[in-house]
Amino acid sequence: MKKCMFALLICLAAGNMLAGPRQDAAVRIGIAKIAQHEALDACEEGILDALKERGVDALIDRQNANGDMNTAAQIANKFKADRVNVAVGIATPIAVTLANVLTDVPVVFCAVTDPVGARLVSTLAHGEGNVTGMSDAIPTADHIALFKRIAGIRTLGYIYTSSEDNSISALALVEEACRAQGITLVTQTISTSTDLRQAAESIVNRVDGIYLTTDNAVYSALPSLIQVFNRAKKPIFSGDVTAALNGGCMIASGFNYYKAGLATGDIIADILEGRNPSEIPVRFLTEPSESDLLFDLDAARNCGITIPAGYLDMANYIFENGRLVSK
Repeated sequence: MKKCMFALLICLAAGNMLAGPRQDAAVRIGIAKIAQHEALDACEEGILDALKERGVDALIDRQNANGDMNTAAQIANKFKADRVNVAVGIATPIAVTLANVLTDVPVVFCAVTDPVGARLVSTLAHGEGNVTGMSDAIPTADHIALFKRIAGIRTLGYIYTSSEDNSISALALVEEACRAQGITLVTQTISTSTDLRQAAESIVNRVDGIYLTTDNAVYSALPSLIQVFNRAKKPIFSGDVTAALNGGCMIASGFNYYKAGLATGDIIADILEGRNPSEIPVRFLTEPSESDLLFDLDAARNCGITIPAGYLDMANYIFENGRLVSK
């Protein structure tokens, strides 16, 4: 009986070896975003599609911190305990948390406005130790100049999250652009997305319009801001086109977040193929085909503003009569 049992165990062991590696030996990728909104969701979708295109076979753990830094820390520690091969942080707060916790695992950031200011890297020329990724820096000065030309903005509103490094960095660019254009800037801070409606109501009657940079708490509750400003007939300029596809923002200009995800996915695949993160420069989307321009003619009419035909010809999205048209 003992001999039979021993023979059975030998056969089972051989069968396991023939079946290939155990599941827990597979490549593991942890993807975490700070919150859920259209831009960050598009990043995540692009990452997954790029990994599929590159033939990466991996167990993927997708996490959402829901704007809570305690949850972000828990996610980072989970990735560490699970021994992921690559950790991906979508947006500055979660990327910084991952980089602080996972010091011996490649960390790839996505949609980080100022990776140097966030101390993820010390230069844009290459990664820093185990960290590299792609930036979603937007041409703020060009945006504000365009807003002034089209909407005659003299007093500009700006709402940002005081605890987000990317928003603090963006504020400096907004201030500089307003000085260059002779525009008075009125700012309002929030702590979480639940503060946004009150912040919008407190600022709307003091400004000609509002400019939005890539602030995660703002975009997580964007419909509430749109409602306040549309009711007051004040124009909105969004630095993220993804969030404006459902209407309400008179102008939206920025790079394509899905394509940002594709670029990030390629970085992840390169690392899994053996490239050192410290050798990979911070990636930017610089090609015209990687950016979008949207005009919402319904919002413009509501504000009593006419968009010149020349600008409309440049747009690849027009929102009119409640419908989005892709050109």
